[in-house]
Amino acid sequence: MSGLIVGSILLIDQAIKIWIKTHMYRGESFRIADWFYIYFTENNGMAFGMEIFSKLFLTSFRIAAVAAIIWYLCKVIRQGIVKTGYIVCLSLILAGALGNIIDSVFYGVLFSESTFHEIAHWVPIGEGYSDWFYGKVVDMFYFPIIDSHWPSWMPFVGGDHFIFFSPIFNFADAAISVGIITLLLFYSKYLSQHESSPAQTDTQEQNTTPEENLSE
Repeated sequence: MSGLIVGSILLIDQAIKIWIKTHMYRGESFRIADWFYIYFTENNGMAFGMEIFSKLFLTSFRIAAVAAIIWYLCKVIRQGIVKTGYIVCLSLILAGALGNIIDSVFYGVLFSESTFHEIAHWVPIGEGYSDWFYGKVVDMFYFPIIDSHWPSWMPFVGGDHFIFFSPIFNFADAAISVGIITLLLFYSKYLSQHESSPAQTDTQEQNTTPEENLSE
């Protein structure tokens, strides 16, 4: 199940990104609704376009995080004492992280650069716009749910343009966000349980009957 979730999300995420990158100029957009646009942009940073650390550090951090998630996911699946929803949440986070890693690691050497005047295309390996691990993450979903101005009477920001929700993100970012939010809302108890000692985990396994495992 976990492999199917990860594979499906990766396929959808990469299909969207590759289509956007090979059919749209950077900065180009088209309107789906007043509150929803497809807007092609790229970023060097983390989810939702944030840029805090260096590109190489971020890519390395993503890879290390994915390795840790894979290890943890295999561990809880092997133990078989958690609910299916918990596995789904971890799989969503893993798939999203992998989706953005693919952009960071490979896109720089596989595509020409997307600009405001040129649409990117496939190139021979090594002839792309950047080096390995320095590719840019493709973003495209833009939801300006509220596009207005602050009331003039408000101090400091009165009359300024205001947009909610302004970040531009991709399908992988959405998978990560859904996985983390659902995990925190409904499965936080499992996080604390699996941070316990091995002895405590063994005791939990001994006290769990096969029928309880099946019901979960």
